This record gives sequence, structure tokens and C-alpha cells, in this order.
Amino acid sequence: MKLSQLNRLPPRWRARAMRTGFNLHPAFRATGGRVEYVSHDLLHVRVRLALTRRTRNIVGSIFGGSLFAVTDGVHVGMLMARLGRDAIIWDKAAEIRYRKPAFRTLYADFVLSEDELRGIREDLDRDHETERIYQVDLKDADGMVHTEVRRTIYLADKAYYKQRKPRPDAAGDAS
Repeated sequence: MKLSQLNRLPPRWRARAMRTGFNLHPAFRATGGRVEYVSHDLLHVRVRLALTRRTRNIVGSIFGGSLFAVTDGVHVGMLMARLGRDAIIWDKAAEIRYRKPAFRTLYADFVLSEDELRGIREDLDRDHETERIYQVDLKDADGMVHTEVRRTIYLADKAYYKQRKPRPDAAGDAS
């Protein structure tokens, strides 16, 4: 199911449809993570990353690629679901900091607020594009942080994005 179809569903089904969509999507399934909770207002998503044969690295802890990949696209999906089709939303950059090897299941909570959404809408109305940085901590059941991931999300008004001029590439030449 596409996120654009989510708003056509009755509100009580949207969270379940979003959770199912993430869990069935091949790219997300390959991370080893599973979305286990989506709030009814789509402002909180909880992902579980278990230590399994598929997520284990050579030393027996959770593979760094799985730790990084399990955070990919979640904030983007939440923002797309809440802001609608008039916004362009991209993952622009990301960085990861490994604090402690994970030898058991980890959890990541992705949270947005109504104030955050209001601020984004105001920025898009005023400047037509904005960026937001979100940090997600992957924690074990005891709350111990094993990995920190910071993701920069680019947001733009769709009409503005389509009419803007292409930017020069890294060499300074316009393509």
C-alpha cells in the first residue's frame, strides 16, 4: 500500500496499515527489523531489531548495517503520512554512532509532535523548503543506548520543488 492511500482508510485502520506496510516492504524486511507499534495519530512508531542469525555479525553482536538500516525511512514515512501529497520529503543525510555492541534485541522509538508538524508547515509556507534533524537511539529492554542515529530530512513544498532550478553538481557545472 502506498502512503498516499493511507488517508483514504478510516482513521482506526491507518496505524495497522502503516505497520503492515513497513513490515511487508522488502527493503525494510531485509534490515531484520519489525515495526511493532504505530500510534493511532501516526506520531509514534516503535521498531524492534532482534539478534538473529540474519542480523548477527562475525563477533556475534548485531550487524552495524542492520542497526543503521532499521532507522531508514521511518521518519520519512511518518511525515509523508501526516503532511500529505503536497510535500516532497527525502532522507538527505545520516550518521551513526556505535556506543556499545548489542548482544540482544534493541528497540527504536520514532516520535513526532503536533508542534513539530505545525513548525514544518509554517516553514514550508514561509520558505518553501526546510530540513529537520532527528536522532533515534537504539536501546535494549533495560533502556541502555547501544547506537545513536541522526538523520537529516529534507522537506519542500511540491510546487516549489518542481519549479526550482537544478543545482550545480560538486564540480560546479550545471547539468
